[in-house]
Amino acid sequence: MTIADGGELPARLEGKFSAMVVCWILGLGSLVSWNSMLTIGDYYYNLFPNYHPSRVLTLVYQSFALGTMAILAYNESKLDTRRRNIVGYLLFFASTFMLIVLDLATSGRGGVGPFIGICAIVGCFGVSDAHVQGGMVGDLSFMHPDFIQSFLAGLAASGALTSALRLVTKAAFGKSDNGLRKGAMLFLAISTFFEFLCVLLYAFFFPKLPIVKYFRSKAALEGSKTVKADLAAAGIQTKEDQGHGGNAKQLERLSNKQLFIQNIDYALDLFLIYVLTLSIFPGFLYENTGEHKLGTWFPLVLIASYNVLDLISRYLPLVKFLKIESRKGLMIAILSRFLLIPAFYFTAKYGDQGWMILLVSFLGLTNGHLTVCVLTVAPKGYKGPEQNALGNLLVLCLLAGIFAGVALDWLWLIGKKNAF
Repeated sequence: MTIADGGELPARLEGKFSAMVVCWILGLGSLVSWNSMLTIGDYYYNLFPNYHPSRVLTLVYQSFALGTMAILAYNESKLDTRRRNIVGYLLFFASTFMLIVLDLATSGRGGVGPFIGICAIVGCFGVSDAHVQGGMVGDLSFMHPDFIQSFLAGLAASGALTSALRLVTKAAFGKSDNGLRKGAMLFLAISTFFEFLCVLLYAFFFPKLPIVKYFRSKAALEGSKTVKADLAAAGIQTKEDQGHGGNAKQLERLSNKQLFIQNIDYALDLFLIYVLTLSIFPGFLYENTGEHKLGTWFPLVLIASYNVLDLISRYLPLVKFLKIESRKGLMIAILSRFLLIPAFYFTAKYGDQGWMILLVSFLGLTNGHLTVCVLTVAPKGYKGPEQNALGNLLVLCLLAGIFAGVALDWLWLIGKKNAF
């Protein structure tokens, strides 16, 4: 079968709902392993009480993610998106499974050796994240906006799912011998299953959906070379001579530099969203919120509150009047979030647990809502190859914001007794 004409969107969008469900699962798989690591943070604090595991592991993860993403974004137009995403999900699967193997091999003991091993595996998580998140956002940027919204909702769902399971496992295993370890192993086993499911869905099911084939065919006609392998997997062969002669002008595309300059405000939006979020979540919530009536449950409740509101907020832009499309409006909303920094500082110092839960919920609500608004509005008006490139550039800025936020998170330890 040769490539179809990429004209108007067909009246019947065959496979749209199935594609949205698969995108949601693929989004969940993109972060479920890492969110499992964050959610079982109490287990790692028990094993490595002096190593600040939530802060150190997050810094390692984001360092590898940012470095890898910078390389991939620079070479985006030359990469095979299918191979990139499958390699990313396979690496997630193998790394998550290795965490289980490492824990079994060390019998759940602490110490420098096991901690270094965990850091190495978390570095692999970062590499996987750069492959998958940049590849998927770029791929979905030239498809229906509902697909990228579903993918982003899946990212948040991984956090909500792991938080809910953590609360259940803490209640179930809390008083048993090695209860923390049993809960952690259950988490990692579930994550390993989801990563394997994502490999199967992306490799064999997603490329064969009619609506996905349509958008990839359209992108190929506009000059995208990153979709060739996915189209081949769906039984569609691109014509090598397409794009010559009369179509030369159609295949012209903006350079990455031009795309970045035209969308520098969107890039800054994502950077600032995640600088703020990661300067508070998760390190501050584990180490700087003090003692409260909920005791050891308090950090878990905070993490769960953030994750649930982050998930809910990613569906709010589906309500038209709640979606922010103004570039100026987005920037004002994002800059106003920085008022949360003094709010968290004074609440941790003087407030009770109810106010802290409210603040964390608001942090999650604004994080998810603004992320979806930016990533669904930015690609509009560009051709398929440009949308793919822009998606990669925006994810790079998002990861840069996460890295900066993780680094700034250490400033909360200044003046704290026995912090280092």
